[in-house]
Amino acid sequence: MGSPAKGLESLPPPPPVIPSDIVPLQVPEASKKVKAPQRLPMARPGVGKAGKEIDLLANHFKVYVSKTNDDYFHYNVALFYEDGHPVDGKDIGRRVIDKVQATYASDLGGKRFAYDGEKSLFTIGSLPSIKFEFTVVMEDTSLNRIGGHDHDGSPEASDRKRMKRPYRSKTIKAEISFAAKIPVQSIANVLRGQQSEHFQEAVRVLDIILRQNAANQGCLLVRQSFFHNNPGNFVDLGGGVLGCRGFHSSIRATQRGLTLNMDVSTTMIVKPGPVVDFLLTNQNVKDPHQVDWNKAKRMLKNLRIKTNHSNIEYKITGLSDLPCGQQTFDLKQKGGGQEGNEVQSVEITVFDYFVNHRGISLHYSAEFPCINVGKPKRPSYLPLELCTLVSLQRYTKALTNQQRATLVEKSRQKPTERMDILRDALRTNNYNADPLLRSFAISIDNQFTEVRGRVLPTPSLKVGNNKDFYPRNGRWNFNDKKLVNPVTIQTWAIVNFSARYDRRNLCNTLLRCAEMKGINLNSTFEVFEEICQVSREPASYRVDKMIEMAKSKLLAPPQLLLCILPERKNSEIYGPWKRKCLVELGVPTQCIAPIKINDQYITNVLLKINAKLGGMNSSLKMENSTFFPLVPKIPTMILGMDVSHGSPGRSDVPSIAAVVSSRNWPSVSHYRASVRTQSPKAEMIANLFNPVSDTKDNGIISELLDDFYNSSGKKPDQIIIFRDGVSESQFNQVLNMELQQIIEACKFKDVNWSPRFMVIIAQKNHHTKFFQRNSPQNVPPGTVVDNSICHPRNYDFYLCAHAGMIGTTRPVHYHVLHDELGFSADELQELVHSLSYVYQRSTTAVSLVAPVCYAHLAAAQMGQFMKFDEMSETSSCHNGVTSAAAVPVPEMPRLHKYVHNSMFFC
Repeated sequence: MGSPAKGLESLPPPPPVIPSDIVPLQVPEASKKVKAPQRLPMARPGVGKAGKEIDLLANHFKVYVSKTNDDYFHYNVALFYEDGHPVDGKDIGRRVIDKVQATYASDLGGKRFAYDGEKSLFTIGSLPSIKFEFTVVMEDTSLNRIGGHDHDGSPEASDRKRMKRPYRSKTIKAEISFAAKIPVQSIANVLRGQQSEHFQEAVRVLDIILRQNAANQGCLLVRQSFFHNNPGNFVDLGGGVLGCRGFHSSIRATQRGLTLNMDVSTTMIVKPGPVVDFLLTNQNVKDPHQVDWNKAKRMLKNLRIKTNHSNIEYKITGLSDLPCGQQTFDLKQKGGGQEGNEVQSVEITVFDYFVNHRGISLHYSAEFPCINVGKPKRPSYLPLELCTLVSLQRYTKALTNQQRATLVEKSRQKPTERMDILRDALRTNNYNADPLLRSFAISIDNQFTEVRGRVLPTPSLKVGNNKDFYPRNGRWNFNDKKLVNPVTIQTWAIVNFSARYDRRNLCNTLLRCAEMKGINLNSTFEVFEEICQVSREPASYRVDKMIEMAKSKLLAPPQLLLCILPERKNSEIYGPWKRKCLVELGVPTQCIAPIKINDQYITNVLLKINAKLGGMNSSLKMENSTFFPLVPKIPTMILGMDVSHGSPGRSDVPSIAAVVSSRNWPSVSHYRASVRTQSPKAEMIANLFNPVSDTKDNGIISELLDDFYNSSGKKPDQIIIFRDGVSESQFNQVLNMELQQIIEACKFKDVNWSPRFMVIIAQKNHHTKFFQRNSPQNVPPGTVVDNSICHPRNYDFYLCAHAGMIGTTRPVHYHVLHDELGFSADELQELVHSLSYVYQRSTTAVSLVAPVCYAHLAAAQMGQFMKFDEMSETSSCHNGVTSAAAVPVPEMPRLHKYVHNSMFFC
């Protein structure tokens, strides 16, 4: 032990003495405040009891996990070539890891892997070490990066090397390193109704195990669905596109324990076969000379082909600039010099090389571009007719209306047929014989889950002359009935863009049906016909000319413009016409493109017109009744919120957020909409609260609150929010970002005002289906399920409000995230069920509550305006920027003051 003096010397110097006149600074109280706790989805307060009980089966299959005391170990995976470049291509990763597992089984403790095909690998129990580096040799030519070659890029060189070494080897380094430990017990905790931070990761492991099962069978994997290469599952949609039937599979936590939710799923794939056949079909031409090769280049990029002469697979990177008969490359040959061993380069066409040097007969390739499977600077060309598209390649472009209609028609199944398909799939997959599932101690039952459902009473509706009536099977009609609140239309006109139009029949039927429904439609009106010469001009010009013609004859803006479009679907006139009427003129408009004019068609048109002009077609009998759950007693505003995104692959198109709100309280049938653009693909609504000064809020909610107050004479004490289009991983964002914005918008109006809130997510994009136990029919409308296959803790329920006439009914999955209103389960389910009967566009109960349907319509219709704005610098400064994102987003044009409170979206 050292001396005391030496020990003292090693100590740090004493702190400086603080002078007596120095007063330490106090920490402000505000900085001591603890951040408000984050809102979490609420727990289920109880289950409903109303309605008639019904025995159902659900496509959930019990999952058993035995080793609950073990841990899943998560490892990161990184794959590199010898030169240090990362390995690309999802299909390669699985083969590399399979080779690692087979080659180094003893080093890895004999563990089986659940691998996601990219950067994550899971085991049950740990591997012997926290980090591994393995080297494997993959003897497979398709491992080349992007299908390129490691030589001069000529077809001669690539083929010659292949002949010498049929299977070129690639050395790949695999790095596997420990990332996290996930207790299996977290699953059991959630099933007991407890919160668990590791549950989602644990379920992800189970889902990856199922994906690997499908990958081992050679399936195409698309998120949580898998698709076998079975031509019996293909449906031709036209245009070189096939619908491919497969299966969705995901692990769910339910009140009955873990279940496998398995359902029939469909994706689109490129039709396999000769590339030229695909191009002819895709572009709807009969001869390769008619192919648009620029369009073909965009369509073929990144698709995989096999060559007929060598059966080797490549990825297409482009097309040659010149036809095969003119596209040249340098052919390297021996034969120069005295010894004849020098290598000489001779310029030769791709066509000549394959015909004269390879002896391959080519019939039509000389006139058309070559397929490039190399890199831009090192191309490698193949003649068109030697290339065949391989199967199970996703088609990710937007479908045409005809393709979509064919897909819907061909891919639906009746309930009993769907059940049979699922039973066969479970038998085929034979999960319980899978060694990987066994090693993770997982087994899956093959019996559908028994569920107790309830059929809620159908709400009574009110129609004209104060009459009540009950819809039957979720449907009704207006035969011998008048609308509950029909409008009077004194001034209106018809504008006709169509050459095919039976004017007399349309007008007579319109006037007659209007009278039958109680609408007072003036029999005197103007008709404006488009001039033939103008019909060949751009759509916006045609619209402007039509408006000029109408203005020249009409003394004042009419109450309605009925527009006859030239095409039934995707008319280029629609967007410019709607924008002109709703933004610039402030005139409600109804567009039609009648193929067959009859009373039913015209009545449906009149329902839309009546709602747009402020009328009401039918209403709930209970709207003004004290029996209706809490809404008529306390001023209540109902919001429907949705975000619409651009087509797949269009990252430059702004997303459109729409929020509709109820008005004229205590009515729950009247709505108006507020729509904004925001950053592309952004799911959270960005402009609910947007203060631009101490007294001015330009946000969506402020606009809707003002309208509620002006139409109802009261501020809402309760706000019920229905949010569409978000997944479970985004629930916390809805609660802590969107709800917070709405609360702040209310506080901005009045700091002392604190309305109560309820937040409900409406999900239609899920895979739970219900089947009647002893009937081939769909479940009856009004069927609600809040037990068995619902969440063990969270507050959710399924509702089939509508009558499924074709295919298998898909229920809407409602998640109640937040409730300060104190509704009982029965009261809430009655409210949601009733809101499916106030949709003014149809005479059926709709699957989703009407406010969400309206939000979707409003976003879609306003989105038509954006199609005719050039997405450029000139349009991006259109009324300023609405998004907080770095990229400027063109602002949605605001509706004219005469129509902005209307149900223009009906």
